[in-house]
Amino acid sequence: MDALVSTEWLEKELGARDLRIVDATHFLPTDDRDARAEYGEEHIPGAVFLDIDSLADSDHPVPGMLPPEHKFAGRMQSLGLGDGSRFVVYDNSPLHSSARAWWMLKIYGARHVAILDGGLQKWAAEGRPVERGRPQVRNAEFAPRLDRSSVVDKDYVRSIVGSGKVELVDARGAMRFEGDQEPRPGVSPGHIPGSKNLPQSKLFRADNSWKRGEELRAAFAEAGVDLDKPMVTTCGSGVTAAAILFGARLLGKEDVKLYDGSWAEWGSDPSTPKATGPA
Repeated sequence: MDALVSTEWLEKELGARDLRIVDATHFLPTDDRDARAEYGEEHIPGAVFLDIDSLADSDHPVPGMLPPEHKFAGRMQSLGLGDGSRFVVYDNSPLHSSARAWWMLKIYGARHVAILDGGLQKWAAEGRPVERGRPQVRNAEFAPRLDRSSVVDKDYVRSIVGSGKVELVDARGAMRFEGDQEPRPGVSPGHIPGSKNLPQSKLFRADNSWKRGEELRAAFAEAGVDLDKPMVTTCGSGVTAAAILFGARLLGKEDVKLYDGSWAEWGSDPSTPKATGPA
């Protein structure tokens, strides 16, 4: 299974015994939308709702941090998402939050994980089947094997600021990146010094499908990103940073890591250096 699958492919695979479909829709509090309620009204047949918002480390002061292994495993098991299955994740969010779900499943040990190209937006626009309610699932065994090689922390980011050896790529919109807007209380405006700004929306076409090949490469180039350097992606709280990471992977780039704390952690620490204005 490729890392990105088409709506045509998924419709043909519906009902396959080893296939598990995951709705990873997630919104910001300011979006005034309820991802769980929207899932209940319309989702791809057989899909379960992941609830990224609650799948986090509740003991960590920074919101949205990766959960401990037992919590991740418990969620997977309760949703019938077990070892050996093929997972297809999708979303119906401008945040393209399925990339976060893809990344989490991969680093916790799932082998076969793909994102549905175009998400529910494209699926529904094509008139493909949807259902309401919540499917019945059987508990499954999921043995987590957390691989932290794709995750970096604040200390690591401190060590590379100003070095010029690693590209820091921020997935937030320009207003937040430049410091003209910051919705989180207690968080300073701006960005990590030396970051490039590539709003994750620029990785997608009008029909919500991913850009590919030279079109995708051009999006990175226009943001001034040097794809020959190792990369760390960041955003507000680690969700849209995963879209940049996934986009880089589509170009065959493997040396990409995600700063899980992102600006929610960096911007709330008075000791970290901060910059405002364009990249």
